[in-house]
Amino acid sequence: MTVTATSVDESDQVNPLAPAPRRVWLARLLPALAAALFGVLLYVSFPPRTVWWLAVPAFAGFGWLLRGRSWKAGLGLGYLFGLGFLLPLLVWTGVEVGPGPWIALVVIEAIFVALVGAGVAAVSRLPGWPVWAAALWIAGEAARARAPFSGFPWGKIAFGQADGVFLPLAAVGGTPVLGFAVVLCGFGLCEVIRLAADQRRTRAVQRSAAAVALLSVAVPFAGALAARPLVSDKAENGTVTVAVIQGNVPRAGLDFNSQRRAVLDYHARETERLAAEIKAGKVAKPDFVLWPENSSDIDPFANPDARVVIDTAAKAIGVPISVGGVVERDGKLLNEQILWDPVEGPLQTYDKRQIQPFGEYLPLRSMIGAINSEWTSMVRQDFSRGSTPGVFTIDGTKVGLATCYEAAFDWAVRDTVTDGAQMISVPSNNATFDRSEMTYQQLAMSRVRAVEHSRTVTVPVTSGVSAIIMPDGTITQKTGMFVADSLVQKVPLRSSQTPATRLGILPEIALVLVAAGGLGWAIGAGLRKRQAAPAR
Repeated sequence: MTVTATSVDESDQVNPLAPAPRRVWLARLLPALAAALFGVLLYVSFPPRTVWWLAVPAFAGFGWLLRGRSWKAGLGLGYLFGLGFLLPLLVWTGVEVGPGPWIALVVIEAIFVALVGAGVAAVSRLPGWPVWAAALWIAGEAARARAPFSGFPWGKIAFGQADGVFLPLAAVGGTPVLGFAVVLCGFGLCEVIRLAADQRRTRAVQRSAAAVALLSVAVPFAGALAARPLVSDKAENGTVTVAVIQGNVPRAGLDFNSQRRAVLDYHARETERLAAEIKAGKVAKPDFVLWPENSSDIDPFANPDARVVIDTAAKAIGVPISVGGVVERDGKLLNEQILWDPVEGPLQTYDKRQIQPFGEYLPLRSMIGAINSEWTSMVRQDFSRGSTPGVFTIDGTKVGLATCYEAAFDWAVRDTVTDGAQMISVPSNNATFDRSEMTYQQLAMSRVRAVEHSRTVTVPVTSGVSAIIMPDGTITQKTGMFVADSLVQKVPLRSSQTPATRLGILPEIALVLVAAGGLGWAIGAGLRKRQAAPAR
């Protein structure tokens, strides 16, 4: 047998130094997969779980993926991080309307995270990059809280920290400062690990960079420790006994509202049951009673039967009731809180100002109707917005009102306090979202607001979880979900203002300016580098 040698063309030879196609594929896939997984880790840090500290390694991993990459890579990885975080966090938005609106919301909201990712990649080569990167995240949250359709702040990092050590920082600068501390700690941890693994730097450079990295981790903890004296549940203006009513609903979902009279009757019945316990001496008599949002979706001003039900409940308990009603006035549909006196009837009203897009009004109605007419039928008539802060004066006590969705917006809670509120109530209706995590996420927001403004916060909800929260963020009483129940407690009244209340939007503006400065520096450095590069 003769063996003939065959010549091999050089172009057919495999370069041993060139990565195999599989390695190239893995090199592209693994960062993308890791970005999504770190986003999921951030989601897991949110309520109802109490593993708030997972937010720190989530951002450490996110920073590790972005550092030194191009802004384009940062854009893509940031988008995947946003999807990993927001898809599970906001799944409740599709409980009753299907996956379409849920996915559309997440796809849009993740764009903000993508832009932050591009910015973080750009500043990641700067000295002290964790500071610039953390400020960029807060700038992204500020943008999400304002656009589109007046914003959607759900998923602010601060709202995942109600059980965390950083919570006292809410009293210093509100949700922006609290969120900044958490993100800074995460990016700082990333830099500490990176420097520990990098032996190529000179000793002087290593020491300088290590100092910045360690400070990025240490300063948030030190700041939270220093802010603890701002957190107090001591009464400054005496105490008041409040009753929170959760009447429950006939059934969960969007069609709970088809039995509006039943919802009203349930809340009246629970109030009358509480009145009987008070009469029997089992429970202390409250100074006033708080019903949830949508506890009377029948307009009591236009429907005598609804008026009689509320009036009877108020007379039974013998104190004023704040009733959540749907009211039509002057051709406008309003989500209204009504202070109902047992003797004089309705005395004061508050109209919800931050109404929910696609829930209480429908933007782009004609376009959405062309896509799916069922969606437009869910919101047949748009609600109108109120124009003034909600503060009820009840026997000398000033009660601030932030109705449901409003609790997510910094300004909507703050201006009740600057308008004199000594405590805050967040009447809500979560029946639409069944047994999802939504109610726990919203409850955590109220806990952060309690510390931010050093006020007792009550959360009356139609179907749960209703709660009473002390000014230090501690929940002292809460109900289960989809049960009729009532909570009665003596709570402290406070009138002093925290730095966060006094400063308002200023900390957020300052952090946005820091983000802009870091981004400008990074862009300028990149341009100078290109100009200095020799022409090819």
